[in-house]
Amino acid sequence: MPAMKKISSNSLVFTKKVFPILWFGFLAVFLGVAIAGGAYQEDIVFLLGPCAMAVFGFFLMKKLIWELVDEVHDCGDTLLVRNRGEEERVALSNIMNVSASMNMRPPRITLRLAKPGKFGSEISFSPVTPFTLNPFARNPVVDDLIVRVDEARVRRAR
Repeated sequence: MPAMKKISSNSLVFTKKVFPILWFGFLAVFLGVAIAGGAYQEDIVFLLGPCAMAVFGFFLMKKLIWELVDEVHDCGDTLLVRNRGEEERVALSNIMNVSASMNMRPPRITLRLAKPGKFGSEISFSPVTPFTLNPFARNPVVDDLIVRVDEARVRRAR
């Protein structure tokens, strides 16, 4: 069996857990200070602003951050996907499409599956990203996955 190689980012713990705590914590403190100081009596914006930012932040994090799986390991012909204590092996031949969005934070790779698995028909994760000064540089994890998924699909079709 080939050695497992982690291809997902190590900073996801901060992105998925610490950042939301800081975001909502800051808004709660701001709201608490506004209420305690009586600022809301002067202008209702001191109450509506943090509430609107909390709602906006929740939906943004739900769509962009919380749907990312915790870990992805490359095991040769399969990927080992872990999320919230559960894991699943996804065969490269079961992946229909590999798409990448590298110009967003966190960067993401989305795998569209031919047969949905435990985590649904799409699996998104944040890849390991090498340091580069070139904002248009291609990610080697994406390029490698695209080639290997295509090879697995060709083998499956034979």
